[in-house]
Formats: sequence, structure tokens, C-alpha cells
Amino acid sequence: MYSPPTPEDETLSLWYELGRLYAGAAGEGRRATMGGFVVACLVGASVLLSAPLFGTSWAGPFAAAIPVVAALVSGGGLFGWRRAMFLGRRDAVRRTLAARNKDADRPTFEGLGAYYDVQLVLLRSEYEFLRSRGTKRALRSARLLEYAFGFTPEDPFETGPLSVDPDTEEMRALRGRWEGRLAAKRGLGQGPPGMGLKEDLAYRVFPREMSVPSELSTRSAYLGISCILLRERYGKRGALIPEHVRRRAEKDLREYRALIKR
Repeated sequence: MYSPPTPEDETLSLWYELGRLYAGAAGEGRRATMGGFVVACLVGASVLLSAPLFGTSWAGPFAAAIPVVAALVSGGGLFGWRRAMFLGRRDAVRRTLAARNKDADRPTFEGLGAYYDVQLVLLRSEYEFLRSRGTKRALRSARLLEYAFGFTPEDPFETGPLSVDPDTEEMRALRGRWEGRLAAKRGLGQGPPGMGLKEDLAYRVFPREMSVPSELSTRSAYLGISCILLRERYGKRGALIPEHVRRRAEKDLREYRALIKR
């Protein structure tokens, strides 16, 4: 029997659409650069091939600059067109969310209900990785994740190896802990910080709908972070790893290698 979508389902779809738009925008610069490069190659080849037929006087001293100009115009035009399309779609989603009394810049304002466990594990792993870097820029980024998602260094969560898996009782307890911290801040009038394309390009902070490929990619990403921290803490050979930690590390490595092969 068909069940019509609830307002909550429709709101989740809007958050996931916004996440898809931000994810797509991540590759716009690369696609525009590749397009400009292809145009430069084609125009450059055309200029060279025209020399035996028409000579080089028609181009004069600007022959070498023609492919460059063509690449800049075509690549810049492609990027501008794609960015305009992105902004139009993004603004439409933002207006629809605003009509539902949702702040499109603050997806965690009312909690973490739009986030799958695997994405929260990745974000919390990135938080731990940033803290381990110790630079001012990394610590500023870590504070952004603290304020936006309720993370703290005291969370019973660890990477290198990973101590909490998605879809477990431990993860549900952590989710409740983070949401409780966000709710307490709301009670004090301290909402999460505003976020947009810049933050999402850096840390994928907006909710993502988890298809099978995206979930595998997300799992691979947080296991990759965990493996990096594991090597930094215990060395490549891991001779000093405690036995209970070794078992977790071996599990992480097996899963990571299986995901890489897939």
C-alpha cells in the first residue's frame, strides 16, 4: 500500500538535495580546467595545421596566445555557467527550506536526524585528525566541527584504530551525547555556526543520502583516517600496540583493504 511522504521525509529530501548540490560543485573547477585544456589542445592543433595552407601571417605574433585565450574563455565560460546553475538550484532549495522554518546554513540546528551514522563517524574522525595536526588552521577547523556537531575531545570515540562502528549501541549513545550538547547550547541561545559551500568542500558537513557507493566511499574515508593515525601513534610495524587495540586495528585494516579492492 502506498504511503505518501511525510513533511519530515520531504524535509530530509531537501537536505539531501542541498548536499548533492554542494558535492557536485566540488568538481566544477576541475571540469572547467579539463574543458579549457581540451579546447587549448584542439585550437593549438588547428593553428599548427593551418600553417601549411594559410601560412602564419594571419595569426602574426599572437599565434602562441590563441590557444591560451581560447582555453581561458571556454574554461571560464563553462565554470561561470555551471556556477550560475548551481547558485540557482541552491537558492531554490534554500527558499523551500526557509518556507519550512529551516535554516539552510545550519543543518544541525535541530539535531543530527538528517545524518547517517557513517557520515557522523567520518566527521568525528576528521575532527580527531584535525586536532592531531595541531596547527592554528587545523584547530580552527576542529572548533567549527565542535560547534556544529557537538563533538568534544572527551567523547568515548577514538580513531587509530576506530573504537566505534556505525549502527551500534555505542554509536547511538554518541549520537545522543552530541545531540544533547547541541540542545543545551540552543537553550543558551548559542546555535551552531553558519556553513556553506566553502565548509562543505573542505569537510562534507551537509547531510548526504547514503547510496551503496557513497556509503562505501564514506567508510573508506574514515578508515583511511584511522589507518593514518594508527601509523603515527604506533609506527608502521605496530610493535608496541596493546593486544586489545591490535584486534581493532586488524579489523580496520581488513575492512579498509576490502573496500579499496572494491
